[in-house]
Amino acid sequence: MAGFWTGAAALATAGRRGRRWPKLLMRSVALWTVKVHVKMADEAVCVGPAPTSKSYLNMNAIMDAVRSTRAQAVHPGYGFLSENKEFAKRLAAEDVIFIGPDTHAIQAMGDKIESKLLAKKAKVNTIPGFDGVVKDADEAVRIAREIGYPVMIKASAGGGGKGMRIAWDDEETRDGFRFSSQEAASSFGDDRLLIEKFIDNPRHIEIQVLGDKHGNALWLNERECSIQRRNQKVVEEAPSIFLDSETRRAMGEQAVALAKAVNYSSAGTVEFLVDSKKNFYFLEMNTRLQVEHPVTECITGLDLVQEMIRVAKGYPLRHKQADIPINGWAVECRVYAEDPYKSFGLPSVGRLSQYEEPIHLPGVRVDSGIQPGSDISIYYDPMISKLITYGSDRTEALKRMEDALDSYVIRGVTHNIALLREVIINSRFIEGDINTKFLSDVYPDGFKGHPLTETERNQFLAVASSLFVASQLRAQHFQDHESSRVPIVKPQVASWELSVKLHDEIHTVVVSSSGPTFSHEPQKLLHSYMVEVDGSKLNVTSTWNLASPLLSVNVDGTQRTIQCLSREAGGNMSIQFLGTVYKVRILTKLAAELNKFMLEKAAEDTSSILRSPMPGVVVAISVKPGDLVAEGQEICVIEAMKMQNSMTAGKTGKVKSVHCKAGDTVGEGDLLVELE
Repeated sequence: MAGFWTGAAALATAGRRGRRWPKLLMRSVALWTVKVHVKMADEAVCVGPAPTSKSYLNMNAIMDAVRSTRAQAVHPGYGFLSENKEFAKRLAAEDVIFIGPDTHAIQAMGDKIESKLLAKKAKVNTIPGFDGVVKDADEAVRIAREIGYPVMIKASAGGGGKGMRIAWDDEETRDGFRFSSQEAASSFGDDRLLIEKFIDNPRHIEIQVLGDKHGNALWLNERECSIQRRNQKVVEEAPSIFLDSETRRAMGEQAVALAKAVNYSSAGTVEFLVDSKKNFYFLEMNTRLQVEHPVTECITGLDLVQEMIRVAKGYPLRHKQADIPINGWAVECRVYAEDPYKSFGLPSVGRLSQYEEPIHLPGVRVDSGIQPGSDISIYYDPMISKLITYGSDRTEALKRMEDALDSYVIRGVTHNIALLREVIINSRFIEGDINTKFLSDVYPDGFKGHPLTETERNQFLAVASSLFVASQLRAQHFQDHESSRVPIVKPQVASWELSVKLHDEIHTVVVSSSGPTFSHEPQKLLHSYMVEVDGSKLNVTSTWNLASPLLSVNVDGTQRTIQCLSREAGGNMSIQFLGTVYKVRILTKLAAELNKFMLEKAAEDTSSILRSPMPGVVVAISVKPGDLVAEGQEICVIEAMKMQNSMTAGKTGKVKSVHCKAGDTVGEGDLLVELE
């Protein structure tokens, strides 16, 4: 196995799930300086620095690495050159097998315009739109008016949500054309755009197809991918709760018809938009392995990468359509290094100080390439891992996902676990009432975290107070106090009266020790506390192992898995409870009375300043000192992890100073522009 790597990332490498393939180069994207997949490889080759144009999109560097390792085959992974016909041609010219479809299929399906024409010819349902390349912003406006608003502007060579914008009027069309073309050029090296009718409130459902070089093709059921933010998938599942067998078959047969129309020979995905009446329309075909392929593997029992390798070698498919089952249910959550409280997820960078995957739980699979100490940078997609759970039915799969999210330890970067957990327990999601606007519909004012019910609030306050008392008792304990020169007098405290501040509300909590008990598990000593919170009494039991990142706590018979992220001497604690991190301040009664005399730090006035909400690179500055700006006017554009974000003025005023220029790298919170 050969592994390629860059200054900040690695180009992948080794055997899949313990199997070894002779001189097979597997190419995948990593965000991190600690390269797990390179460590698994027999050989590693540097292909350049972190910027993708100098490494992962640099075909010359990659071809040099292929030659130096004498690789016989290349698996291109999910992105970058995985759908690039020129890359496949260059491999073929050197007798290296490209593990994917042939160049004709890549060309035909990779170009959104050509693929739509082929889909129509193959009698696949298509979305109304303009079947050509949009030349400039003026033509985009003219076409959008002819189709009728709203419209979708998207990159012809794109995918993965990059280079896509929804426009509801002429102004948004002009802005969408500019941003989409820039993102398309940055991500795919091709700035061509197309425009089609935007179907409001659709579901995004895709069909996995698999074809060989002998004219055989199968559809491997569907994946429900409607939970999205910025046109990128967040939660996927298989099968879809919405489809009946008749619609599933019709979608599958059309997907196979399209695959056969281009002699497709590998794993691929045909994506559809589905309306509330189960009418479905072809969206695009991805001529590569999809990020969400594990859920299909779970319910069918097929290993898609193994099937891709077999097909590339020339073997016929081993299965018939009647052999493809739907066994159980699988759910995938994309765990991102993002702040879900900012536009459902703005990128976060940093170093993973602690990282533990919940693979000790039943029915859990984690696909990742990181470990403690890994750095997550601004150069690539912010995905940390794919968390997959499988169950006999949807209810079991979702419950296992809930437990897995609670038990996932990620420290050092901001992550989206709180949002993922809220999605899978939301009543609309559980009932299957979802569409691609689910997040904006459920959280119209943005994601705020889990809203605690009164019972959950009391449970949290009881757990936090018990944790505080347990930490106080541990601080008083000496491991070898018998040999101490100074006699230790243990304080005799029957109960602790505490003042607990949560969400600007102060609660009086009384904690009494109920003493130790032994658990059913050997060598485990439990300790119980009786906690009185606002008139309610709760029994809280745990091992109170404060060194463990995970703490299993029983509250009146309800088992909770919590994470104490921080404890400060001043009584401030951050605790992850039901997926959301809550900040509390816990003081003894005396400390709370004295705290009233402490001065509070005044909050910064942010109305006249613009700070970067995320780390990234400044693409453009639209103002200079002395300019008058209106509220909502664009100030600058920041590119973060291949997505461009327009920063706007929060009020009307005059620009006092500009603290950045195009090309600058900025961090989260960096000052960009000041207004008078």
